[in-house]
Amino acid sequence: MRSCLARFGITLALLGCASIVPATAGAQTYLTQWGSPGTGNGQFDHPLAVAINTAGDVYVVDTSNHRVQKFTGGGAYLTQWGSQGSGNGQFFFPEAVATNAAGDVYVVDLFNSRVQKFTGDGSYITQWGSNGSGDGQFFNPRGVAVGAGGVVYVADETNNRIQQFTGTGTYLSQWGSQGSGNGQFDGPYGVATDASGNVYVGEAGNQRIQKFTGMGVYITQWGSSGSGNGQFFGPSALATDSDGNVYVVDNHNSRIQKFTDAGTYLTQWGSQGSGNGQFNFPTGVATNAAGEIYVVDLLNSRIQKFDPVLTATNPTTWGHFKRFYR
Repeated sequence: MRSCLARFGITLALLGCASIVPATAGAQTYLTQWGSPGTGNGQFDHPLAVAINTAGDVYVVDTSNHRVQKFTGGGAYLTQWGSQGSGNGQFFFPEAVATNAAGDVYVVDLFNSRVQKFTGDGSYITQWGSNGSGDGQFFNPRGVAVGAGGVVYVADETNNRIQQFTGTGTYLSQWGSQGSGNGQFDGPYGVATDASGNVYVGEAGNQRIQKFTGMGVYITQWGSSGSGNGQFFGPSALATDSDGNVYVVDNHNSRIQKFTDAGTYLTQWGSQGSGNGQFNFPTGVATNAAGEIYVVDLLNSRIQKFDPVLTATNPTTWGHFKRFYR
C-alpha cells in the first residue's frame, strides 16, 4: 500500500527545492498551534484536512491513524473516533472532512471509496459510495464541502468530476470531464462553498481554481503553474470566509494564498520550515465565524491557527492593505 506521501507524489528533493515568494504587504497573524507526531490524543500521523462547525469546534482528519479528532477552537482535545477497516465508522485513509449547519460531520473515506456521515461527537449515521465511475460511485474521492440547503459536493479526483448529493447521500447531479477547458478538470482535489452557494474547485493537474454556481455552471477561474503571486504548485484545499474571501493551500510552495471571490490576489503567508507561521507541506484549511484561519501542517504534525488581521511586514504598503482589504 502506498504511503500518504506517495499518494501526493512527494519526494524529499521536491519538498526541499520549492521556490517561495514571501508576502510583501502583510501576512495573517499567528495565534497558536497544537499537535505532535504520534497516536495519542491530540497527536497526529499525517493529518490532512480540517473543518469547523458552527460552535467553533475543530475536526481534524488524522489520516494514517485512520481517525477523526475533535478539538475546541483553541486546540484542547475533546474526543475522537475511527479505526482502520471498512465497517461503519471505520476508515481506510480518511481524506477530507466537512460539517453542515446542524453540526453533522462528513468524512471522505478514500480507499473505501465512500463518504460517511456522523453526528458532531462521532456517532455513525449513514454512508454512500463504492468504487467506480457510475453515478454516486468514486475513484479516489479527495474533497468534500457542504453548500446551500445542506447539499454535499464531493471532488471525485480520478473521475475528474464533482458529484452533488443530498445531505443523506442521494445522488443529485455531477459535472466535469478530463481536460483543461472551462469546467473540465485534471485532478480535482479540494472543494469549498461560499455563503452565496458558489462552488470552488482546486485542480492539482491544471494548477488553478475554478468557480461554479451551486449547479455546476462555470463562472470564472484563476491560477497557473509557478511560485509567483496567484500561481500554484499543488493547490490541495480551499476555504472561504464570511467576507467571501478564498484561501488556497499551495502545498508545494509551503504557503497559503488569499483571494477575493473573483480570484483577485490579496496576500499570502508561509515558507518552508517548522517555526510559527511556517509550513512543511500544508494540506488543509478552514475558517471559523470570527474569520480565524486553521491550517493543517502535514509534515510538522500540527494545526496552526491564524488571526484574520494582517501583520505588517512592509510599513509603506500596510496602510493600503488595511484600507482596502480589511
